[in-house]
Amino acid sequence: MGSLFDASERENRIKALPLAARMRPNFLSEFVGQEHFLGEGKLLRRLLKSDRLGSVIFYGPPGTGKTTLAYILARETRSDFRQLSAVSDGVKPLREVLLRAKDRLAAEGRKTLLFVDEIHRFNKSQQDVLLPEVEQGVVTLIGATTENPFFTINNALLSRSRVFQFEPLSQKNIIEILNRAVRDKEKGLGNYPIRLHPDAALYLAKVCDGDARRALSTLEIGVLSSLDDPADGEGGQKGVIEFTRELAAESMQRRLVSYDRDGDTHYDTISALIKSIRGSDPDAAIYWLARMLEGGEDVRFLARRLMILASEDVGNADPHALPMAVAAAQACEMVGLPECQLNLAQAVTYLAAAPKSNAATVAIETARADIREGRILPVPRFLRDSHYSGAKQLGHTGYQYAHDCEGAVAAADYLGVDREYYTPTGRGFEKEIGQRLEKIRAILKQAKSDGGTAPPETDPPAEDGETKES
Repeated sequence: MGSLFDASERENRIKALPLAARMRPNFLSEFVGQEHFLGEGKLLRRLLKSDRLGSVIFYGPPGTGKTTLAYILARETRSDFRQLSAVSDGVKPLREVLLRAKDRLAAEGRKTLLFVDEIHRFNKSQQDVLLPEVEQGVVTLIGATTENPFFTINNALLSRSRVFQFEPLSQKNIIEILNRAVRDKEKGLGNYPIRLHPDAALYLAKVCDGDARRALSTLEIGVLSSLDDPADGEGGQKGVIEFTRELAAESMQRRLVSYDRDGDTHYDTISALIKSIRGSDPDAAIYWLARMLEGGEDVRFLARRLMILASEDVGNADPHALPMAVAAAQACEMVGLPECQLNLAQAVTYLAAAPKSNAATVAIETARADIREGRILPVPRFLRDSHYSGAKQLGHTGYQYAHDCEGAVAAADYLGVDREYYTPTGRGFEKEIGQRLEKIRAILKQAKSDGGTAPPETDPPAEDGETKES
């Protein structure tokens, strides 16, 4: 009688589970996605076949199968499965699990697979508690995290674990999972008369951001909310729930953009924005800008990054780039959201479409590297401060005022060594700068060969549209 009662309780609990929880696969053959490390011949599959799993860190976004795969690995390795949450469990329950794992290994020879969800929320001391048992093989640790483990997990624990990065599920993966849920009569919705329209499945696959849990939850809401009103309209069959694209859109609550202003998503997305602008793709750049704005990113942060990029990646190829970025930053301060998105969009598209040059960036980096490596040059005497009575006695003489010279180029050796840091590109306005600089450097080079401060003996370069006489 008791066993029947227990079975009934278990069945009731299973029925109460959300569809996403019920549809979790139990075997590796049922698992969908993450082929890059779980496919035939890939690392994790090879570790399982050779019984050399060891401790691992699962890193990736929600709904990609981290918890599910941990369950499956416990089954595949015939290990006793124990689960803790770093959000709610502290050192005491952790020590209890480790102690029982040690006793179980000694008494039964059976390993324990310890799954720690949100492991990045354990502090350093809590993570250190795991080290001895992990190192001795008392437990096989699987830590799941949505945060970059190389920033949030102790180096000691990382060195004893392999990191597997989970990717968002593909649209094909999501569609396969949805169709499986519609067909499955035991765990899914197979007992309901459902016709999942292909365009509805594709819509969910696109808008769920690779999160199977979100897609299944939307499917479940749409089906259960339609039980009392089965479709009988055009193209539908009486008594059949027509899960259309419209029903999918109605069942999907307003999408919450997965974006953590202090986490990996923040750094990855700003990286995508900067690299898209640098790569001259305004369409990609405007998308990543929109992604950050939808996620609630600080507009001041965005404006600062654009000002940096204007000099770093556009530079003198388009001298208007920096004023544009500065103007956008000032507009953001004065206008605020939501309207300042227009100012940011203008700046982003302008910078992306502008000619690119990192010549100024390379110049300052090279010069600073020379200084750090010990190339400390004395200031030439004629360039030193001469605004005091004893300057002449110290030899601070010989400076020529450039504006009194032809073309405002005073030929002299201003550095003391033969070194060129700034090399203009042939793109945009820098092409013109390069042509002018070539003539100027010829004059300066002649001055160096003449002793450093002699007046120029060759004509300075003429400005566009003017002659020496004018």
